[in-house]
Amino acid sequence: MNRIEEFKKQAAFKAVEQIASGMVIGLGTGSTAKYAVERIGELYQIGELKGIVGIPSSVQTEKLALAVGLPLTTFETHPVIDINIDGADEVDVQLNLIKGGGGALLREKVIAQASRRNVIIVDETKISDQLGTNWALPIEVVPFAGPSEKRFLEELGAKVTIRKNDDGSLFKTDQNNLILDADFGPMTDPAGLAAQLDNRAGIAGQGLFIGLTREVIIAGGDGIRHMTR
Repeated sequence: MNRIEEFKKQAAFKAVEQIASGMVIGLGTGSTAKYAVERIGELYQIGELKGIVGIPSSVQTEKLALAVGLPLTTFETHPVIDINIDGADEVDVQLNLIKGGGGALLREKVIAQASRRNVIIVDETKISDQLGTNWALPIEVVPFAGPSEKRFLEELGAKVTIRKNDDGSLFKTDQNNLILDADFGPMTDPAGLAAQLDNRAGIAGQGLFIGLTREVIIAGGDGIRHMTR
């Protein structure tokens, strides 16, 4: 395991320490969140966590949770989540996020908004002064609106790429939508941009998570640190 993967695992394990028996848990998607899901499943199997249930943010995470023996639930049964543990692609100093590198941004935001507490886990490379410095913004669009929304984003100044799989086919989300990766560069007003994007009928979801996070756990060469607001 390389150093970055070890940092991801350290952050994930630290976050899982905050889970108590009986909780409803939001299960994130991505290369960092997977370590949290695996750890939660391990603690459940050995009896250290009892009576917990998870709501997965993607089909991928659902499969992983079932593989590690973690019981799952739905919003119909549990409309409120006690704690959500998820990763992020980029985090700014106000704890706003860019998410969606794994393509699960819509369900991830639904879970974040339904959670009493969101704990974000990252390695130290994900922190930046301004969102957009190191990561393009993933935007989920319905296929019918793809060309129109791509043009709209370009008019806002973004360099837009339609996300594809390794074999060259179009990437499809769990909702069967497309992902446009929009590179705006460093963002001076991410909240304003988020509002503009949310007004577009063809945009099903966008990866700016503004004001949803109060705690970030960061693992790096100097150990684990917390950012809170």
